[in-house]
Amino acid sequence: MAARSPDQFILGVDLDGVVADHTRRFRDILADIRGVDPETYPLERSWDFGEWDLGPDEYADYHRVAVMEHDMFRTMEMIDGAADALWRLSDAGVWIRIITHRLYVHWGHEKAVADTAGWLDAKRIPYRDLCFLGAKPQAEAHAYIDDAPHNVEELRSYGNTVIVFDQPYNQGIEGPRAHDWTEVEAIVSDLATARVGRFESQLPGIDAGSDRIERHR
Repeated sequence: MAARSPDQFILGVDLDGVVADHTRRFRDILADIRGVDPETYPLERSWDFGEWDLGPDEYADYHRVAVMEHDMFRTMEMIDGAADALWRLSDAGVWIRIITHRLYVHWGHEKAVADTAGWLDAKRIPYRDLCFLGAKPQAEAHAYIDDAPHNVEELRSYGNTVIVFDQPYNQGIEGPRAHDWTEVEAIVSDLATARVGRFESQLPGIDAGSDRIERHR
C-alpha cells in the first residue's frame, strides 16, 4: 500500500448509522428475540431507543446478544450509495479512515473486529485505516462524518470539522448536514478542494464503481 502524502485529505468515517444500517438490523433482531412484528419498533427513534420499550439495562443486554449470537455486525445492510461514493472519493485522493466504537462487548472483541472487517470486504467499502476508538478526536482526520450527537459535539469541541449524517435522533445538531451519500460526497469534495487545491471527483483512467473487482475477474 502506498504511503499517505502529507497533504492528502483524511476523512474519518463512522460506520453505524452512516455506512451501515444499524437501526434496521437491530430492530429485526430484537423483534425476532421478543417474538413480535418488527413494525412494533419504529425506525424513527430517539438516541436512547425510548420508543422501543427497552429498560435501563436492556439495550446493552440485547445489543450484546445481537452481536454475539445473531452476527449483527456482519449482517447489516449498507446505507444506499455509501460504497460508490466512498470509492469515488478514494479514487480522487481522499484517505478513507474508518473510525468506529464497537469494542464495548466484554470478551467479544475478536468477533466484533472480525465481523466488521468481513462486512467491509463483503460490501466493498474502500478504506486505508480501520480504527476502533471510543475517543474519536484521537483519529486525527481533516473532517469527519458521524451520526451520534455526542460524537459530533465532542469532535467539534476539539475544533474538528464534522458532517452530520442525518438521522431522526440528531435533529438538534447544527450542520453541515448530509441527508444521503450524494450530499456527503459533495461536501467532502468542497472541503478537500479548500484544503489541498484542485480536486477531481474521478481521476482519469480509473474504473468507477464499487463492483470493479468482480467485473475484472
